[in-house]
Amino acid sequence: MPGVKFEFENAAGRRLSGVLETGPRPPRAFAVFAHCFTCDKRSHAAVRVSRALAERGIGVLRFDFTGLGESEGDFGGGLSSDVADIVAAVEAMGAAGHEVQILIGHSFGGAAVLAAAGRCDSVRAVAVINAPADAEHVLKHIEGDLNGEGRVPVEVAGRRFELGAGFVRDLSGHDQKARIARLHRALLILHAPRDEVVGIDNATEVFIAARHPKSFVSLDDADHLLTERADSDYAAGVIAAWAERYVEAEAPTAAPRAPDAVRVEETGGGKFQVEVQAGPARFLADEPVEVGGLDSGPSPYDLLGAALGACTAMTCRLYADRKGWPLDRVTVEVSHTARTAQTKDRFRREVGLEGDLDAEQRQRLIEIAEKCPVHRTLTEGAEVATEARAEPAPVVAATDAGEHFDRMTESCADDDPSTPCPDPAGA
Repeated sequence: MPGVKFEFENAAGRRLSGVLETGPRPPRAFAVFAHCFTCDKRSHAAVRVSRALAERGIGVLRFDFTGLGESEGDFGGGLSSDVADIVAAVEAMGAAGHEVQILIGHSFGGAAVLAAAGRCDSVRAVAVINAPADAEHVLKHIEGDLNGEGRVPVEVAGRRFELGAGFVRDLSGHDQKARIARLHRALLILHAPRDEVVGIDNATEVFIAARHPKSFVSLDDADHLLTERADSDYAAGVIAAWAERYVEAEAPTAAPRAPDAVRVEETGGGKFQVEVQAGPARFLADEPVEVGGLDSGPSPYDLLGAALGACTAMTCRLYADRKGWPLDRVTVEVSHTARTAQTKDRFRREVGLEGDLDAEQRQRLIEIAEKCPVHRTLTEGAEVATEARAEPAPVVAATDAGEHFDRMTESCADDDPSTPCPDPAGA
């Protein structure tokens, strides 16, 4: 769903121009996105992150700061001007019935949302992307003498503006570290370690200054402006998942799920991304970027390999404990080779057994690995019943909660009745 125009006035009575992205479904929460220094609401990061979040159920207002893009006024008011604009955006959204609970800032916009959050009572969470630890960091990237009293032309990232000494004075008048320390909101810091504009040391300083709850996520090889779509989509996915814990939102209507069933549901992010709910765990599954996914989670075959590896390790542990053998740790590596016209799918499993085990014990544990329940399911086959439903409905439980344990004990059973397998409660 395309964004809609959203205009509002700042404290100085200037008209600011924004776009409200809401996605295909009614948003469960709302955010305001603050763009980077001298950028505008059309920057790659602003557009892509906002739209990706909207696809995940978080409506986002991205707007032009005073004097930039389609907004009125003169650019160059410093951090104070940007903070006032963010507060005005939050108030305008609230007046329109869209309570803002999340502030997101990119680069200098990150410094602005950290400073503005304390003035926005509805805001519960703040996320910053490649943000500086202090507002004066931006001066390192400005060519021109700003020490005089007049306004002088300067060039920033290839764009020309007029700034003056008042801009410098405003930046120096902010104690950003103290402000971060008393943020009193959940904070998520996303930063690219190879960022050459705002170095990774800034993320360290922000993290140290902040109080909990605080989180850091590396953006790996992304650049400062998040020019690659995969990087902005990844950032949006992380922000959306992280924000779930902190925003007040009406849970989307979903089919009831049996406690011992696995539920998989599309997130709307990317082409393949799904959310998996398995017991108390919730995580993303996806496909690699090269086949059209976001690479935001394990692929289906990764999950299948993980099931085989986990079951192998558990079965070996159960057998060794039963025997009283000195098995310190089990590691399992599973690789998958897709089927061809002449061959079946092939899983290659390498089992590492650490501990003071003799050769006979090691050999026996490898034999036991061959009997783990998931191994037997893969090699002996299983039936899958598929039924299409007109409307979402409860997922039928696949197995009893203790069935996997029971099958492992059967797999590791031998002819020695003096060492019975333990019951699940004592496993």
